[in-house]
Amino acid sequence: MRIGEKISAIVTGGASGLGEACARALRGRGAKVALLDLQAERGRGVADEIGALFVETDVTSDESVASALKQASEAHGTARIAISCAGIAPAMKTAGSKGAHDMALFERVIAINLIGTMRVMSQAAQAMREAEPIDQDGCRGVIINTASVAAFEGQMGQAAYAASKGGVASLTLPAARDLARDGIRVAAIAPGIFGTPMLKGLPDEVQQSLTAQVPFPARLGNPQEFAELACFVAETGYMNGEVIRLDGAIRMGAR
Repeated sequence: MRIGEKISAIVTGGASGLGEACARALRGRGAKVALLDLQAERGRGVADEIGALFVETDVTSDESVASALKQASEAHGTARIAISCAGIAPAMKTAGSKGAHDMALFERVIAINLIGTMRVMSQAAQAMREAEPIDQDGCRGVIINTASVAAFEGQMGQAAYAASKGGVASLTLPAARDLARDGIRVAAIAPGIFGTPMLKGLPDEVQQSLTAQVPFPARLGNPQEFAELACFVAETGYMNGEVIRLDGAIRMGAR
C-alpha cells in the first residue's frame, strides 16, 4: 500500500499525542484522515489545521464507533488504514495503603485500551473486507494498534494498564490470521517512554526516573517517530501479525 491522496485513514486518539502525530504524518503524505477522539475542542483544532475530519467518538460505545466510521466513510470513502491510539494510563497497586485495586478503574482501563481497540479494529475490518483490493497482493487495508512495553514489563501500579496492553499485543496474531483471507493486515506498535500528554501528566520525578532507564538515545521518544513507524508498517506489505517495540532498548524496571 502506498499512502497518498487515494488512501483514507482513521486515527483514534487523534486529538493529541501519538494519534495526533499519526494524523499529521498521514496527511503529510496526502492521505484523507479522520480524527476520532473525545477531546472535541482540541480535535477540531488539529483537524482544521491539517485539513482533516474530526468526529467526536467514544471507543467504549458500539454506536459511537459505528457512527464515526460511517461519517468518515461518507466523507472520504472506506478507511484503508485504521490506527488505534486512544488510551488511558491511571496508576494503582493491586493492593496497598489505599486498599484493594479499584475494580471500576480496572474495568475502565480495559474498556478503553483493550475492548475499545478491538471494537474499532473489528468494525473497521468489516468495512475493509467489503471494499475492493488496492494492490497486487490483494490488500484491502491495514490495522495498526498501540500496545506498550508495559505489556511485557509492567511496573508497580500498572496492573490495569499492563493487562490492557498485553491484551492488545495478544490480539495481533489471531486478528491477522482471522483477516488474512480478506486481505487485511494487522500489526501493533509497543512504544516505550514517549513525550505524550499521558506521560507528561506523571510527576516530574517519575518522568525523570523513566527517562533515565532508556539506554540509547537517552531521551523520551518523539511521537513523530511513532508516526513514521506506523506509516512504514502501512506501506510494507509483508509486515503482518507482528508486535514491534519502539523503545530505545529500554527494559522496564519494577518501578
